[in-house]
Amino acid sequence: MTEVELDRPPPTDDARRRAARILAHVRGLTDEFVEFVSELARMESPTDDPGSQEPVQAHIASALEPLGFSVRRIAARGVGDHFLARPRTRSGPLQLLVGHTDTVWPHGTLAGMPVQVVDGRLHGPGTLDMKGGVSQMVFALRTLTELGLEPPATPVIFLNTDEEIGSPDSKRHVRRLARIASRCFVPEPALAPDGRIKTARKGVGRFRVSLRGRAAHAGLEPEAGASAIRELAHWIAGLDALNDPESGTTLNVGVVHGGTRANVVAAEASAEIDVRVLSTAEGERVEKRIREMPIRDPRVVARVTGGFASVPLERTPRNRRLWAEALRAGDALGFELAEATAGGGSDGNTTSLYTATLDGLGCVGDGPHADHEHLRIDATVDRCALLATLLLAPIGR
Repeated sequence: MTEVELDRPPPTDDARRRAARILAHVRGLTDEFVEFVSELARMESPTDDPGSQEPVQAHIASALEPLGFSVRRIAARGVGDHFLARPRTRSGPLQLLVGHTDTVWPHGTLAGMPVQVVDGRLHGPGTLDMKGGVSQMVFALRTLTELGLEPPATPVIFLNTDEEIGSPDSKRHVRRLARIASRCFVPEPALAPDGRIKTARKGVGRFRVSLRGRAAHAGLEPEAGASAIRELAHWIAGLDALNDPESGTTLNVGVVHGGTRANVVAAEASAEIDVRVLSTAEGERVEKRIREMPIRDPRVVARVTGGFASVPLERTPRNRRLWAEALRAGDALGFELAEATAGGGSDGNTTSLYTATLDGLGCVGDGPHADHEHLRIDATVDRCALLATLLLAPIGR
């Protein structure tokens, strides 16, 4: 446990009373929360259909505008326009809430995966990742407004439409907003069914190695050929040796292509590689090793393209201080919180470069990107209270 984590004075009586009011209020909105998430989930919004984002955003706007928020769309290239909401009257520092309205689910998914409540769980495409998390933003802000509680920093909401493909268009906006924010909360799904907060995320790299050899007849003069496939086999073995699960470094060669016919020495071969690392320094080390992989057959030429699409979300001092605030808020609410490292990336990886970031504050459930996707209603509503309480935390403590 770090020194920052130990700096956890117990909540004051006033803080406990305020947290109790927030929790009771949010729990009283449970039915409305479930209906709101359900409505969003019934609006199918795959990333590859830009127009499908508009009804989702309009529904969110209809809930934020009565709370005094001004909403506008930010023009995007190749994907749906992004969504920005901020109070009409604002001053002082900003705190950023980041999420997304796109999902991995294609149109027609609802026919075999309906939105429904079963045994205290809300099932359906996008309920967990992350229309439930977007709804938590709305209901946390609604709770603060209805209780007359003023956050110390102006909450600004940014929802993109391309997160599920790595935020290629919106990342520039995420960077811009994170640079001017005092802190950032990302209500992506909590990790695992027990709802651990994601205080670290691995950086994600995508690389492609293309090898060019020399073709020859495999029966008449194989020695005249330079097999790109044989060279690729050596590369794959070398890449596998870079795996270090204990330090969190994993490499996976997921796609391989090569050759034309069985009786031809392969002139071309290629592989696509997924890389996950826990620190920027480790990412630099692994990338250097990939790009400097030795060639066994000097007649073969290698070309490596790609890189790290998202840097790691690391447990930096400012991120640890924000985690300590979450622990204090949990204490006030009577919640036991746990942290974990996630193997996948999010926009929190980007915001963490510029401001204190806490990720995985969203829904508690299971099955993101899977046909059993669902959120646990009671636990998710309680996390909405946690988000509302965190929005009230002092800036820069």
